[in-house]
Amino acid sequence: MSERNFVDYVKICCRSGNGGPGSSHFFRDRLQPRGGPDGGDGGRGGHIIIKANPQLWTLLHLKYRKHVLAGHGESGGSSRKSGANGISEILEVPLGTVAKDAETGEIEFEVTEEGEEYILVEGGKGGLGNAHFKSSTNQSPQYAQSGIPGKEEWKILELKLLADVGLVGFPNAGKSTLLSSISAAKPKIGDYPFTTLTPNLGIVGYRNNRSFVMADIPGIIEKAHEGKGLGHRFLRHIERNSLLLFIIPSDSDSIKEQYFILLKELEMFNPELLHKPRFLGISKSDLIDEELKELILEDMPEGVHFSFFSAATGDGLVQLKDEIWKLLVKEY
Repeated sequence: MSERNFVDYVKICCRSGNGGPGSSHFFRDRLQPRGGPDGGDGGRGGHIIIKANPQLWTLLHLKYRKHVLAGHGESGGSSRKSGANGISEILEVPLGTVAKDAETGEIEFEVTEEGEEYILVEGGKGGLGNAHFKSSTNQSPQYAQSGIPGKEEWKILELKLLADVGLVGFPNAGKSTLLSSISAAKPKIGDYPFTTLTPNLGIVGYRNNRSFVMADIPGIIEKAHEGKGLGHRFLRHIERNSLLLFIIPSDSDSIKEQYFILLKELEMFNPELLHKPRFLGISKSDLIDEELKELILEDMPEGVHFSFFSAATGDGLVQLKDEIWKLLVKEY
């Protein structure tokens, strides 16, 4: 998917429909020229509804749709006939879409399963007809309720990509190269920071026709949780990954230091991320010899499963996939 076609954030103005007014009608025919009240209720205003669609991978179709309007409810009629409800507006979104109130930033719901529907903005209720107000002391009520107006609210929709494995690392760590070498994904690759500006998904083939989905998340920098670099824009995609694969190049000054910086950024963004399984992949191993590898092993963080690999030469990729699979099926 090209960068310009990947949209994971939209802000839209949603206006639900007004409820229709109730009717203040009285029954009349040649046998009953002065019949009682029989005004029907007004129809409910249309909702703005969010519906999950697993065939969608982006919010691109909503990018230029700044205003979403639902239909108004119709007026009640005679013979206690209710007015038609306003037509609801249904917005289809990918799985992993989060709806927020634009003013408060409060999360209202998250769409995670196929076919899920949520009312984003509720339509106004229709007014009651005059038939509801007949009583022993008021046999001929001349009034009916007006419909309740709809609501106009600004909403934010954010997408969190769903993948089995999320790649976490600094810019230019080799994440895109890894994804392109073990899947059919073709992310943009270059020898400079922030080559990847949008998340990329790839299906990684494994033994016995099994597979898993890997997501290349744009690089993290220090203080990304504060919004620096690409900041919050992409950290949220890591939240829906089953396993976090930390990628640190073998030519780094200190693998342990970089690992803990990455870990801290995730913790500051969302402490729940530390409960996810994680694995450390040391990339670009073709650049080091056995002597340097021994020095690196002395600088490894304790208690972390790791392996060396080179996406350029293919060395260690089979072992890396084996280790990932063990964590995904909880064999560790």
